[in-house]
Amino acid sequence: MRADEREKAIVTEAVRFFAEVGFEGQTRELAKRMGISHAVIYRHFESKDALIERVYDYIYLRRWNPEWEPLVLDRSRTLEARLTQFYKEYAARVFDYDWVRIFVSSGLKSYDLTDRYLAIIREKIIRPAAMELRVELGGQPAGEMPDQNDLELFWGLHGSIFYIAIRKYVYNVLVEIDVDTVVENTVRAFFNGVRPNGGRV
Repeated sequence: MRADEREKAIVTEAVRFFAEVGFEGQTRELAKRMGISHAVIYRHFESKDALIERVYDYIYLRRWNPEWEPLVLDRSRTLEARLTQFYKEYAARVFDYDWVRIFVSSGLKSYDLTDRYLAIIREKIIRPAAMELRVELGGQPAGEMPDQNDLELFWGLHGSIFYIAIRKYVYNVLVEIDVDTVVENTVRAFFNGVRPNGGRV
């Protein structure tokens, strides 16, 4: 097997391995599972942390769609419509056994992968959405940044949708739903709650 193919195979198996056992899993066990020597892993990755970093790139960064950023800012559509589209597409990409379990494991073991990914969500989705809501409701002075309460509203929306994946892939609960429909209902309920008197803009 060529070196680049071997490296890709190690990363692919590492994703499955860490999703199942968490980041406390040892690279020696990963090598045994792959039927290769422990030394082979360290010919491609200088440390376990370097391998975890590659896993982060493979499973998180490559699934991020840069088109989501302008989508949230597209004022030709209501913010409700924009976020409904975003969360449908987001769920289709990240509601995955490996993705969810590695995300949770990283947070529990104090790896910074979760913090780094949540920083992306905050700066590219949560904060822009909070600013767009202020504009849509007519209460956003030019240049004024949303406060923590504004951001917390959207973290609540994000968390309520992501909890579907937590129930399914972490708690092993049977979740027999149409995710798109749940997203539509959740986003609609959110906007009915934040608009004055529950009315539509």
